[in-house]
Amino acid sequence: MAKAFSRTSRVAEQIQRELAELIQMEVKDPRVGLVTLTGVEVTQDYAHAKVYFTTLGTAEQAPLAQTGLQHAAGFLRSQLAHRMKLRIMPQLHFIYDTSVEQGVHLSQLIDEAVAADKAHQQEE
Repeated sequence: MAKAFSRTSRVAEQIQRELAELIQMEVKDPRVGLVTLTGVEVTQDYAHAKVYFTTLGTAEQAPLAQTGLQHAAGFLRSQLAHRMKLRIMPQLHFIYDTSVEQGVHLSQLIDEAVAADKAHQQEE
């Protein structure tokens, strides 16, 4: 039976915290800019980590930020190795997270439906 809070999830959370600080303080690439890490998934063997991120800019800036993050992945991995005591430091794979944009879009659709329903009720 799996534990409710496994070691893999604790390592993923620690990687997310450390990466957020490293990106903010150490990465000087202008492509990275205002990046927010939304989650990290680590494989069971700790060989790979998917790092999900969003940008505060437009969706068109996401590929530039992803390129900048991939370019800095080796540096970030080496810095993580210094900060964390893991036998295997995972390869970092940066993936743009579209869930925030989808949530905003759904919220707009709901607001439009509520406004249309109010207008319909006022007509009656």
